[in-house]
Amino acid sequence: MHTNDVVLAVDLGTGGPKVALVRTDGHVIAHELTTVETKLLPGGGATQDPDSWWDAIVTSTANLLDSNIVKREDVVGVTCTGQWGSTVAVDRHGHALGDCLLWMDTRGHPYSSRLMGGLGPIEIEGYGITKVIRFIRKTAGAPALQGNDPLGQILYLKHEEPEIFNNAAYFLEPVDFLTMRFCGRTTATPASMILSWIVDIRDLNSPRYASDLVRITTRDPKHLPELVPTGSVVATITPEVAAATTLPQGIPVIAGLPDILSAATGSGALDDFQVHMAVSTTSWMSCHVPFKKTDPFRQIATVPGVLPGRYALANNHDTAGVSLQWFRDSIFASGEEYNVGGAGGAGGAAGSPSDARTPSYSTLDQIAEHVPPGSDGVIFTPWLSGERCPVEDRTVRASFINLSLKTTRAEMTRALLEGVAYNARWMQDAVEHFLKRRVGPIRFIGGGATSDIWCQIHADVLDRRVERVRDPLLANLAGAGIYAGIALGLLDVAQAANAVSVEHVFEPDPENRTTYDELYSHFKDVYKQQKRMFKTLNRERRPSSVR
Repeated sequence: MHTNDVVLAVDLGTGGPKVALVRTDGHVIAHELTTVETKLLPGGGATQDPDSWWDAIVTSTANLLDSNIVKREDVVGVTCTGQWGSTVAVDRHGHALGDCLLWMDTRGHPYSSRLMGGLGPIEIEGYGITKVIRFIRKTAGAPALQGNDPLGQILYLKHEEPEIFNNAAYFLEPVDFLTMRFCGRTTATPASMILSWIVDIRDLNSPRYASDLVRITTRDPKHLPELVPTGSVVATITPEVAAATTLPQGIPVIAGLPDILSAATGSGALDDFQVHMAVSTTSWMSCHVPFKKTDPFRQIATVPGVLPGRYALANNHDTAGVSLQWFRDSIFASGEEYNVGGAGGAGGAAGSPSDARTPSYSTLDQIAEHVPPGSDGVIFTPWLSGERCPVEDRTVRASFINLSLKTTRAEMTRALLEGVAYNARWMQDAVEHFLKRRVGPIRFIGGGATSDIWCQIHADVLDRRVERVRDPLLANLAGAGIYAGIALGLLDVAQAANAVSVEHVFEPDPENRTTYDELYSHFKDVYKQQKRMFKTLNRERRPSSVR
């Protein structure tokens, strides 16, 4: 392993592209984040401008290289990771024809549900039984009935925006779009195409498009990008990109990777059944496994992993860290005073230290630290955008339970942190049922992992040792650098795992076990008892007709 070898890594999160110079041992030398607007549209739409991504990436790359923090000749490759289950329509020249339909865009719901539903009386969770079995057998999953994946997004464009659909040469995942922009070659991998559910992954040594599944989903084969192995060097950067970014001419571009897989390498959890958990905008719990398996009822499946011959566990919570962002921006309104000196002071007690600005996340941590575990019985359910695992329910919504006149924002702050952890335990139960074994310890990454109190709450609620990695907020960038190092033959898997260090360990506190076990039980009861109400309240928010 050559410590001077540097990769330009792009992590395209929902908040915008993060561009970094990363050594192939995972050390992030420097990075720059550009925020990109998410447009929330009527009927469940959620889009971003792909050209804004690219402009930001070009600018950030030039800025990083102009800083002279590394020598340009030390940059040995480019790779992209980030959000998936999204769609960019491009013309034959590779130009985006409109906004990217994001993973949370549900406007394709009526078309997906009609296409994937059954014609007879036998259905599984709304799917036609013969269709879903065929998909699961070959791909480990099936297109979402809610329309929030490439099939639903492409069907939406076909029916609602035919000008874009008819002019499209390809429909690409964001990481494949960015890879194409860097090198000019249009490709995809079994990993990047996971949520299209049209790649036969039964033999990871020879994955291929499944012609019958392509036909069922009405995908046009000529719109499918060339399928290349995960970890492939796709091509070299184009002269135009080299000139715009000041990158060296001719450096290789490695195929893009969904963030769940770069997170695995960035966490250092590369052994079979070694679990990592991300608490970012969304959340997931994953590990490598030597088998292909699907649990359609709990929304867990194995997908092509980053390691040869290995699958990775895939699941997702739609809202984790974004719950805290929503809470801060909505409950702690700018201009209101709040107190960080005690449990009752979040309401702005007179004579206590206060701040008239929207608080930082570290301030919220301080507020929560003054509240005893259990938040005086207040429970938060973090289903702000529905849920996926262990239940697929787009109508369920978030709530604070058991508020009283004495409840302050302090109890609500800690309850929110605990609620995200209860949701993680719900997922952990499903994962352990899937794996038929107890998991742990858990490598922790993502923005949520930067919070000591949130790490400790997760350790207590999950009853597992939590191992926070170095620079957890940058784990995906570190993982992209390590992945590129493996792809370029600059390090092996053992070196990749050893490159990641654990920064801090949080052990579960046995004194909190009884409190959290009781509240977790009530947390699950909230969904069981109120899911019918949520379905009634939110059913009209879905598109109700098909042209």
